[in-house]
Amino acid sequence: MASSATLSLLLLSLTLLSLNLCTLTQASNLILTVVNNCPFTIWPAIQPNSGNDVLEKGGFALHTLTHKSFPAPPQHWSGRIWARTGCTYHNGHFSCATGDCGGRLECDGLGGATPATLAQFTLHHGHKDFSSYAVSLVDGFNLPMTVTPHEGQGTCPVVGCRANLLATCPERLQVRCPAVHGPVVACKSGCEAFNTDEVCCRNHYNSPQTCKESVYSLFFKHACPATFTYAHDSPSLMHECSSPRELKVIFCH
Repeated sequence: MASSATLSLLLLSLTLLSLNLCTLTQASNLILTVVNNCPFTIWPAIQPNSGNDVLEKGGFALHTLTHKSFPAPPQHWSGRIWARTGCTYHNGHFSCATGDCGGRLECDGLGGATPATLAQFTLHHGHKDFSSYAVSLVDGFNLPMTVTPHEGQGTCPVVGCRANLLATCPERLQVRCPAVHGPVVACKSGCEAFNTDEVCCRNHYNSPQTCKESVYSLFFKHACPATFTYAHDSPSLMHECSSPRELKVIFCH
């Protein structure tokens, strides 16, 4: 017959195993949903950070007023999501007016061309299974986008940019397609438009003390205060939500 000490150790082991399985189940239940509320087809793209898994082959088409849900990795994952617009097949070649990832439908880990609105994520980190998320206009803007968490605990606000900045984009930041006389399809960052160390926060300006807002980043900030708009914008804009059930990326509102 087992001793009371042995039984106690066995019960403790079973309890710890149960807790670990519970934590793993909770972590693996996180769903990512991409919603297209735009009145046209978009082509969402997903790029993992180095060493992380490619999700959904890195890109897909999403018709107007539809959505796509898929499970997040059960372990730590970080990366970004954006939308490509104006994509076409021509003579067997796939290309997009904004956000293009090397002429591929499935980006398979490749990044996108700027300017594009970005959602940034770090999932399953910290002692409370945090999911951190933010929307960035540091690389410019091509579509309104928000991130909405569901059923999380702690700091879980809806963040992003609901405004359509294509209608108000300053002329020197405008991207048109076709060029010159076509409609505005994206709005460049000041860095992309002017490429100076000061505006791009490079070299001497690459620190929180020397990297400052510019008139161009302030254009984005005034319209969309809950977004990153320059390289050393406030770190508090990256929110930590504990164990959300779903993170929903919504394009257009």
